[in-house]
Amino acid sequence: MKINKIITSVAALAVISTGLYAGTSNMDVEKMFEKECQGCHGPNHEGGVGSDLRPNVIDKKNAYMLAETILEGRAGTAMPPFNNKMNKGDADKMVDYLQHFKGRKVEVLTLENVTAGWKTLNDRTALMKKYPQAVDVKKNTDICFVTERDAERVTFVDGTTGKILSRHPAGFAVHVTVTNKRQPRYAYSISRSGLVTMFDLNTPGQKKIAEVQVGSDSRGLAVSPDGKYLMAGNYVPGGAILMDAMTLEPLKVYPTTSVINVDGDIGSSRVAGIYDTPYGPYIAFALKDAGHVYIVDYSKPNYPIVGDIPNIGKILHDGFLNEGKEIGRYLFQASQGSDVMGVVDFKTKKLVTKIYTGPSAKPHPGQGSSWYNEGLGQQLGATVNMNLGQVTIWDDNFDVIRQIPTAGGGLFIGTSEHTPFLWADNVLGGPTNWNKIYLINKQSLEVDRILEVGTKKGKITDPVTHKTLYSWSVPTVKDKDGKVLVPRILHAEPANHGKWTMVSEWNAGRIGIYEAKTGKFVKYIKGLTTPTFTYSIEHRQTIPGA
Repeated sequence: MKINKIITSVAALAVISTGLYAGTSNMDVEKMFEKECQGCHGPNHEGGVGSDLRPNVIDKKNAYMLAETILEGRAGTAMPPFNNKMNKGDADKMVDYLQHFKGRKVEVLTLENVTAGWKTLNDRTALMKKYPQAVDVKKNTDICFVTERDAERVTFVDGTTGKILSRHPAGFAVHVTVTNKRQPRYAYSISRSGLVTMFDLNTPGQKKIAEVQVGSDSRGLAVSPDGKYLMAGNYVPGGAILMDAMTLEPLKVYPTTSVINVDGDIGSSRVAGIYDTPYGPYIAFALKDAGHVYIVDYSKPNYPIVGDIPNIGKILHDGFLNEGKEIGRYLFQASQGSDVMGVVDFKTKKLVTKIYTGPSAKPHPGQGSSWYNEGLGQQLGATVNMNLGQVTIWDDNFDVIRQIPTAGGGLFIGTSEHTPFLWADNVLGGPTNWNKIYLINKQSLEVDRILEVGTKKGKITDPVTHKTLYSWSVPTVKDKDGKVLVPRILHAEPANHGKWTMVSEWNAGRIGIYEAKTGKFVKYIKGLTTPTFTYSIEHRQTIPGA
């Protein structure tokens, strides 16, 4: 039996509905919560990026105000408006469901269930012999992944031309893609619905090799630097799954249904970030609700957990590894409930320190940024923060040396050796600011220029003089009701051998390409559906943990 069927049959939610919600709604409230809300608010409504929505927290709150928040969103946070997906009756029904939620049975991750969801789609060895070199591009490292969230697919693009090469169904809300650094012809995706897919980039159309259903709600992926192992992280059932990177055969599971959290209580935990490191034969994974990071040694028999680093903070999320000296030794792990970046040392397998990002900041580094500052003679690191328009920068002593104001909360900050800038988005800054990327000079640590995409015109401006440095025409995009949309832009990714930076325009269905050295507009890749992340195979080859 497939794992999703097992979960559906045994994890039915015990809900008592009062039937008092206003209006008429045909919405399947449980499915809507699982699809749109669970990622931030948790499978048991315990919170995370989003608020704790358990009845003991919200049952006394005004139902009308809660419904209004669902429909209109909450400015300055990650809570978006759902008035394009729900009507008033739907919102009332959701509030009723939340205020009378009785919990769900905690599922235990098992190797048997995951193995039942594994299947081979194409003969990898035969394809390897038939296509020793990439067919659709000059080199397989020229290819970029694009995740099209609402289309439930991944799209492959030639990162040197912008040409779309192929599109593939890959599960609901494809979340993360990674590449095999040892054998870059192989790349992998994971969807929020728990589907892991393996692709061969050398083949015509980037054929699927295998897939495995690891759970019903999943997030992270990492490939070991030796190219042998792939690890996935689950929200439901909680835990991590180690697989053979050449076949996707499940090898071992690490359930997280009974762990000690930062308050000393025993409970279940979702698994957030997954990280490989060139520093040793390790893959680490973060226990979102428990505040731990586990380190697995894949070089030893039975792939044991050899490090358990507790008390990093509450609500762990994403993170990244250091570059420069001793590359990959340190993991910068975001704790959104404690507003810190925990520094985990792979050498000592201990927590070195906590980098405080500011009150209620909610750090969300995404791919993060690590670079060498010549003036300071140090390797620096940076994150954006979800609730504050602020970029936090620290030095190689792990001391915060700069808090740089931006226009609004962000999700991603990226850079490469080919650009003089950190590219920080403001995607949570509301419609007046979510169309901006702040380009921060990596040496002066000041905002150097601001990229802004309007409804008709785009421009790069000097933040001091407000002078327009470059401008270009922008195709106007309208929603289904004919309303003009302000482009919501995020996630800057290097491409084309460092010449370009690719920026997703989420609600406009396109990717903007810009000169990495100047920010000057180059062209658009159009015809996409809610493009969220772009991953350059070439760029990710050099980034530890990416």
